[in-house]
Amino acid sequence: MSTSRRRPMVRIGELMPETARALGLDDDLRLARAITTFEAIVAERVPAAAGACRVTRLDGPTLDVEADAPIVAQELRLRRTELLAAFAAAPGSSGIRDLRVHVRSGGPRV
Repeated sequence: MSTSRRRPMVRIGELMPETARALGLDDDLRLARAITTFEAIVAERVPAAAGACRVTRLDGPTLDVEADAPIVAQELRLRRTELLAAFAAAPGSSGIRDLRVHVRSGGPRV
C-alpha cells in the first residue's frame, strides 16, 4: 500500500503566467492573450471587421490596433466603448482600458 501523497491537479492555464514570468516571457504571453481575445471579440461583435484588423502592440493598458481600411478603423472607433467593455469582461483581459486604432499605411497586406 502506497503512502505517498497526491498533489491536487493543476490546470496548465494556471501554470502559464507563473512559468512565463519565470522565463521573462510575461509581456509576450500578455500580448498573445490580448490578440486572441481581441480577435474573438471582433468576430462576435463586429464581424465585418474580422480579418481586416489586428493587434499590433500592447502599451500598458492601451491596445494598438491596425485596420486595413479607413471604414474598418471608423467602425472600431465607433464601437470602442462596447469593445472595451467586452474586453474587460473576458478572462485574461490584462487590464486593457483603452483602444487606439490606426489605418494601415502602405500597399496591400500580403
